[in-house]
Amino acid sequence: MNKSGQNYKAISCGNIQSLGRVVLHDALELTGSEVSINELPAGVSVPFVHTHKNNEEVYVVLSGKGWLYIDGDEFEIKEGDAFRIDPKGERCIKADNASSLRFICVQGKTNSLEGFTQTDGVPSEAKPSWL
Repeated sequence: MNKSGQNYKAISCGNIQSLGRVVLHDALELTGSEVSINELPAGVSVPFVHTHKNNEEVYVVLSGKGWLYIDGDEFEIKEGDAFRIDPKGERCIKADNASSLRFICVQGKTNSLEGFTQTDGVPSEAKPSWL
């Protein structure tokens, strides 16, 4: 699926289980966030500790388990866990030795959100076929 209109762009990422990492910035022409879908094979780590200049990151663990290193702390993460890291947080992620680790990472500029779903959403009169 590849569709676009004046106010949207929709793509198929393909079989994300076989791709390992999918970065959606260019594919969706993102302007206010960065989104990636990631999979680390069992025992594999991101090969460096890093920070960001401006962007906080939100992670949601979709499957598996692993370890998060953040500012010198190390703790286990697993399916269903979600966490936010400030730009200056020194971070690294590793999959457990017995399990791959699949997660979504969303980056956005710290303190840039002016509204969220409950305060930014505006009901519309339009109706899809299922309503």
